Amino acid sequence: MKQLYISCVRAVGAVLRATGVMALLHRQAPGSRAATWLVSLFAIHDVDGLRRLDVPWWTFDSADLVASWLRDHPGARVFEWGSGASTLWLAARAGSVHSVEHHAGWADVLAPRLPGNVDLRVVEPTTSGRPVVGSAKPGHAGLDFADYVAAIDDVPGEFDVIVIDGRAREACLARALQRLAPDGVIVFDNVDRRRYVDAIDQAVGAAGDRLAVTMTRGLTPALPYPTRTALLHASLTPSRLQPGVP
Repeated sequence: MKQLYISCVRAVGAVLRATGVMALLHRQAPGSRAATWLVSLFAIHDVDGLRRLDVPWWTFDSADLVASWLRDHPGARVFEWGSGASTLWLAARAGSVHSVEHHAGWADVLAPRLPGNVDLRVVEPTTSGRPVVGSAKPGHAGLDFADYVAAIDDVPGEFDVIVIDGRAREACLARALQRLAPDGVIVFDNVDRRRYVDAIDQAVGAAGDRLAVTMTRGLTPALPYPTRTALLHASLTPSRLQPGVP
């Protein structure tokens, strides 16, 4: 079904390019979220298309909040599980980006496009009858993502921004909380899934009043339906991640 949708979108995109409609949308996109979103629909699984639009594959609202936070924290250190359009977007706004990817083929596509402040590592899952860290994603049974999750331990120091947008996200969250700078932010994408909401609720409950969550829901680049991205951050420090905080 997904491949059929992508094929249909690309066919429609070809028509829009031939008729000049796509060029018009591209001219409007820099100043219009609606135009940016419409153009992005035809860039699904197209890292170059999303790079030209300068958007990560999170909700637009979460990207705006993180961009504002990064402007106030020049030279920020970023770690992310799961590479892609967000890697390029973060690299343009942060001091350094350490990204770990589980899919070697995708890393090969992305690597030539990365600037010098990005360190991209491939840590593939291992086959195991009893995975230490499994993934609930369909088709990933019998794969152990323990090394993938632990890849953050190979980079010393705290991180100002940690992005969780790959596999075994619940385990990644537990690791991220141990390595986050005191005023840092965790970007947890696709939290429409119940298991991700439960993991966030558990983390917030364990942290008491030291951890807050800003939940964003709305349009997301390349997707025809709204999704949610959660931003976890310290609750006891002033935060540009809270809507309405100047």
